Amino acid sequence: MIERQIIKGKKVNFDQLLSYGFKEKKNQYEYEKSIFNEHFLICISITKDGLLTGKIWDNHVNDEYTAFRIKNQNGEFAGRIREEYQHILQDIVDHCYNSNYFLYDQTNRIANKIIEQYNNKPEFLWEKSPGFGIFRNPVSKKWYALIMQIDQNKLDPKKKGEVEIVNVKLNPNRIKELIKKKGFYKAYHMNKKYWITIVLNDTIPDEQVMEFINESYLLNEK
Repeated sequence: MIERQIIKGKKVNFDQLLSYGFKEKKNQYEYEKSIFNEHFLICISITKDGLLTGKIWDNHVNDEYTAFRIKNQNGEFAGRIREEYQHILQDIVDHCYNSNYFLYDQTNRIANKIIEQYNNKPEFLWEKSPGFGIFRNPVSKKWYALIMQIDQNKLDPKKKGEVEIVNVKLNPNRIKELIKKKGFYKAYHMNKKYWITIVLNDTIPDEQVMEFINESYLLNEK
């Protein structure tokens, strides 16, 4: 479906929907826009679970217009309707959706907070480890955060199952104290004196994770 392709790899940011023009009704958000001199009405719905659906209503015949969904539909008019519909969907995605670069919710929230604050996206450098993404300080070009997908037993032999982590650079004295707390570990695959591993499974609140990332960003600025 058109909608599925456009939102692929994206997750709706519900906080942005109302400011964009959506209206909250019962268990979903709804948005309408007229096109082609109000000949057609585009209706978009997004459920609280994030399911996006859409339809186009033909006001002249008071019925739903579906020809634009037929892949082999001939005619310039259906093509123009399809293009306008895709354009509106893409604008909604650009303003109300976040990219899902990683597997889990907190990791994607953190990634999007980094993008919003520092305006730099993760780089995926390793073909054999496609889920490993680094964030690089744009001034010094040094890494200040490395996100990885690993088995928990690499951090704690008593645990197992996939988890996403972020490595950040902190003051060595602070690291000594933090690794005594839940959710923090000696840096996985990095210098354990200057780096620390934080598990991104909501053990540590987003705001606190971002504090450590901000500190790492500053330490890697030169």
